[in-house]
Amino acid sequence: MNSKNPKITVENINTPGKTSRVDAPKYTDMRDAMMQVLPNQAPGLSHAEIKEGVKPLLDQELFPGGKTSGWWSKTVQLDLEAKGVITRNKAKPLRWYRPG
Repeated sequence: MNSKNPKITVENINTPGKTSRVDAPKYTDMRDAMMQVLPNQAPGLSHAEIKEGVKPLLDQELFPGGKTSGWWSKTVQLDLEAKGVITRNKAKPLRWYRPG
C-alpha cells in the first residue's frame, strides 16, 4: 500500500472475478460503520436504511456531511457480500444482514 494514498482491493458480487482498488481509509471507515448498523439476522436493512444508519458513525474528515457515503456504502456492501461477510435477503426491497 502507498502510505500517501493507501488502497484496498474490493470485489463485486455482481461481477465475480473483477476487482477494483479504492481508498483504504474511506473503505475501512464505511465497513466499520456498516458492521455496527447491520443486524445479525434476517430480514436485515435496506440499502436506504444502511445509508442513513451509517452517516452519524462516519469520520467527518473522510465524509464531510455524509458526502459520497451513498456510493461508498454500496461499494462496501457489494464487497462484503462477495466475501460472504454479509448476506442478501432477497425480499423486496433487498435487505442485508450479518449471518450469525
